[in-house]
Amino acid sequence: MNYILRKHMEENAPLEIIYLSEQGKITQRKIQVLEIYPGHIHAFCFLRQTKRTFKVANILSARLIKARFYRSG
Repeated sequence: MNYILRKHMEENAPLEIIYLSEQGKITQRKIQVLEIYPGHIHAFCFLRQTKRTFKVANILSARLIKARFYRSG
């Protein structure tokens, strides 16, 4: 998972993730990885339209998405 996150951060490419929240809810998010830290990432979340922190262990899957979700600027 770390390889995928780092690769897409370096390429400035958005991802679609399936994420398990702290409350046990599974959500689908479109994100742009901004920073990677041990155990978590900071990313722009297109659903919430703000920067969010995600635990890497809670990312169940990640895949490249179409460029139309790319955050400009």
